[in-house]
This record gives sequence, structure tokens and C-alpha cells, in this order.
Amino acid sequence: MNSQITPEILQQLAAIIGESYVFTDLETRHHYGHDETEDYVFPPGVVVKPGTPEEVSAILKLATKLLIPVTTIGGRTGLSGGALCIHEGIGLAMDRFNKILEIDERNLQVTVEPAVITQVLREIVAEKGLFYPPDPSSQGSCTIGGNVAENAGGARAVKYGVTKDYVLNLEVVLANGEIIWTGANTLKNSTGYNLTQLMVGSEGTLGVITKIVMKLLPQNSHNVLMLVPFFKAEEACEAVSAIFRAGVTPSALEFMERDAIDWTLQFVEGLNVQVAENIQAHLLIEVDGNYPEVLFQEAEKIMGVVEQFDIDEVLFADTEDQKNALWKMRRSVAEAVKANSVYKEEDTVVPRYELAKLLSGIKSIGKKYGFRSVCYGHAGDGNLHVNIVKGEMSDEAWHTEVTKGIREIFELTVALKGTLSGEHGIGYVQKNYMDIVFNAFQLQLMKGIKDTFDPNGILNPGKIFPDSL
Repeated sequence: MNSQITPEILQQLAAIIGESYVFTDLETRHHYGHDETEDYVFPPGVVVKPGTPEEVSAILKLATKLLIPVTTIGGRTGLSGGALCIHEGIGLAMDRFNKILEIDERNLQVTVEPAVITQVLREIVAEKGLFYPPDPSSQGSCTIGGNVAENAGGARAVKYGVTKDYVLNLEVVLANGEIIWTGANTLKNSTGYNLTQLMVGSEGTLGVITKIVMKLLPQNSHNVLMLVPFFKAEEACEAVSAIFRAGVTPSALEFMERDAIDWTLQFVEGLNVQVAENIQAHLLIEVDGNYPEVLFQEAEKIMGVVEQFDIDEVLFADTEDQKNALWKMRRSVAEAVKANSVYKEEDTVVPRYELAKLLSGIKSIGKKYGFRSVCYGHAGDGNLHVNIVKGEMSDEAWHTEVTKGIREIFELTVALKGTLSGEHGIGYVQKNYMDIVFNAFQLQLMKGIKDTFDPNGILNPGKIFPDSL
């Protein structure tokens, strides 16, 4: 590929979108050259900001002709390096695609452009009594396009599903510049291959998404939120499966290790949560619906389950302020860990009954290789975020031993019938672990799909597939 951006290429890009939307200064390139993945920075050779699908099409036609790598860049909140321009080339910043185009209240659908902030969408449809459930912790800054590219989840995925469950149709620009719609604005579609779902989670390797049609739900009017402290972290994990087996499906069920809460309370001002000395973990549990009496019955059933374990006093959030404070604590964990130490975050997911085995195994692997881990995540989905912190480790051990430990964590995860990522994607940092999940034939099958959509390999190269492929 041709990663060198020449003056002639810059002139052609300026002719397509206007000179004011072509950026070559180091500050802008650096700004768009990183996301939230560790401390990686890969500035693109040029940042361009198209404003229409036709402009994206013209850029991709030029890139295909000249074999220039193109990486689509959204809100840059990713944790797998999916939007890093590791081959320089063109950074396709989608900032100008930031409009909610239509809210169809009759059909409970919304059509948006990819740069719409997730929280903005959720709040605007809520004003109309509608509900868009996916709520990643970074919802205040991540974009719908990025959520689609990574198939993002969030706390309420346990009851309502992840991004893929809400995407009905996509407008996509392919590598050759062709503009297509992948499906239909219908709740059922059994017409040919499902190109819509193929695009969801493809991390910008198959096309550039320019419009998204999503389904909505009616807004629920009530919820009950409780914080349950456990004296043993493994028992907190065991309680997760027990709650579902008791016949309750919470709208959220989050796990937080002791360190995660302690660091967050130090990091975020104004949070007042008392944690007893011997508490090892908490579950944050929410049930929602339209009938308070039903919710209280579900909360009582949950209490009956957790009381079978070694727990401290359960905190029920009585006011909206208390609820907001507890959710702020949970959503701030990742930032708190990052502020505390250099770290690597892995996004493991297993069947929920296996969570306790996964957590125990992670701690054993950490002891073996000399690293400390802080775990939290969407326990109701079996989705555990494993933050490996550098702490006092030497640089040599950090770069050698940790890599071995991560591979063993993933091997354990797969042995428990799980997989490498629940919602963060594979991107740049996990790609060389893909052989743990897939054999050579399976990887070649996926690579064949990539080659069909992008025969010249210009779209987000160096992601998902192992270097050896």
C-alpha cells in the first residue's frame, strides 16, 4: 500500500471536499491518531472530514486507485485500537455526519448519521417517550457509528441486547466507492444474506457507514436499583447466575471488584459510598418496568437469592440522585483505573455460570506472571473487563510476562466456552490472539469476506486478522 501522502494527493482530496476539510498539521493528526487504547498514538498522514456519502465515495475511489490505506475515525473512545491509523494514510474523520435525520414515532425507528453521540440520541428520543437501550460507559462521548462498528453493549444489554439488536438497515460506502443500503427498515428480513449484521462489528474493515436505521422501544417509567456488597468476590459471581435461575431478568447487573470501587471513589469527587473493610466485590443490580409493585416483587426475589451468600447490608437507592451517583461510580471505573496506573484492558466473556471460574483463574494467572488485575463488567452477560495494571512491575516484565499471561487468560476464557471480546472488538491489540478462538480455515474464511468487500485491502488494514495471516 501507498502510505505516503503527496501534494498531488492533497490537491485531489481538497478538490473533493474543500481545502478547509483537509488537515495535515501535526496537532490535528495527533488528535485523530489515538483512542482510549492504552497509550498508542498512530497519526494518519492526512485527516479529511467529508460531509456527504458522495464525498466519502469519491475519497474511497481515489484511495482504491492509489492504494492508500483509509481508517474511519469516530469518537475515539475505543479500547481495542480499532480506529488507529497504524499504516498512516487517510484518517477519515466522520465528525460532520452528526445529524439525527428522522425519528419515526409511528414505527418506533430512528435514522441517524454515524457521528451522533450515543447519549445525545438516548436523551432526544427519551423526550418523545422512546428508549434506545445500548448504553456504553463512554456514552457521553462515543458515537453511534463507532457503536455499530464495534457492536457495543453496555450495562442494560443483559435485558435489552447490544447494538446489533437495534440496527435495521445501513447506508454503506464500499471500498470501490459504491453506495449501498444493506437491508430494509423492517423488523423481519429473510431476503438473501444479512449484509446489515455482517457490517455490525466489522470495525471499519468492510465499508464506511454513513446512515443507520435503528429500532426504538417505549420508555419504561420505573426502576429499582440496589448495591449488594459481598465478602467473597467469587460468591458475587456465583450469585449472578442464581438470580437468573430464580426467574428474574434484571435490566442491569454489574460486577465491581473492591479495588475498582476504591479507586473510583478516590477518582470521582462527591461520591459517598461506604465500603466495609472485608468486602471484596459488589453487584449493582437494576430492575425496570412500568409497574412498581412488580419491580418490588422482583427486588424481593433478588434479595432472597443474594441472602444465600455471605453479604453485608444491601443499599437501595431511594432517590434519583442516589441512583445517578451509583451509576456514575460504575461508569467511572475505567477512567479511575487508567488514572491510577499504566494498564491493559481485556474484554473477556463467558457463559454467566462460569464467571466465578474465570475470575478465580485470572487471579491465579496474575500470581503466576507477577501482575495485578482489577476486574469489573457486565456480569449479567458474563462479560468481565480485566484491567491488568503495571504498578511496580519492571518494563521488561510488563512487555514479556504480561503478554504470556493475557494469552493464558484468553485460553481459559475459550476453555470455559467463552470468547475474546464481548463488546470492545478485536482491532489492533487483540488480533494476534485470534488463533485461540479460530483455526486457520475459519480465519481464511473471514479473510475471504474481507477480500470480497475490499480486494485491495485499503480499509482499516492491520486490524482483526493476526499478523501471520
